[in-house]
Amino acid sequence: MTTTGLHEPLPGAAPAPRAERRAVAALRLAWLYLVSRRVPAALGLLAGLAALLWSALHWHWGIAGGPAAQQFISLSIEAGAAAVIAVTAYGPFGEPERATGRWLPYLRLGEAAALTAIGYAALAAGATGGLLPGGTLALLRNLAGITGIGLLTAAVLGGAFGWTGPIAYLVVTEVALTGNPTTPWVWSARPPHDLGGALCAALVFAAGTAAITLFGARDSGRRSSPE
Repeated sequence: MTTTGLHEPLPGAAPAPRAERRAVAALRLAWLYLVSRRVPAALGLLAGLAALLWSALHWHWGIAGGPAAQQFISLSIEAGAAAVIAVTAYGPFGEPERATGRWLPYLRLGEAAALTAIGYAALAAGATGGLLPGGTLALLRNLAGITGIGLLTAAVLGGAFGWTGPIAYLVVTEVALTGNPTTPWVWSARPPHDLGGALCAALVFAAGTAAITLFGARDSGRRSSPE
């Protein structure tokens, strides 16, 4: 008995259209990319942080410390979500997707943008547990801006260290919360409708996504120009 003919199409069966084969290959590539970056685990962590935010708001954690303490707790959870997103830029096996040529930048951009959107949706759902300082508008600004810092950190220091940027920014924000910050670059300590803070956060997020899209994380292997 031989295996000759086992992979041949049945008589009269038409081969799958080229467009269909390409779509299946693209979906498989995207799935393998997400799994290699531990995105399923990241989704679980984002859900856990959303539950933590709900608990903090529902049970009024930090209320004894005043509004600043409550705001810092929510900012800590937002920074944690940004750190989770940034760390997914790191692949333990480098970037074998370079073999796919032009698709790698789109995979990087799509993952960063999708995880940020999912993270915001999860935390916004968690914010239903009580009164979120600054509301969901400040949540969007803070998460996007701090995620941008994390992505920039991953591009410069390496994806495994992408969490250090959000944590360092959280420390800066904690100091600013005790005073009266004047610079819009400390947007997390600014009022939710502050235009300067929103623009700074948007610029940092745009810079972070651009850096991770064009260059990837520093430890992802050979640095290169856009594929």
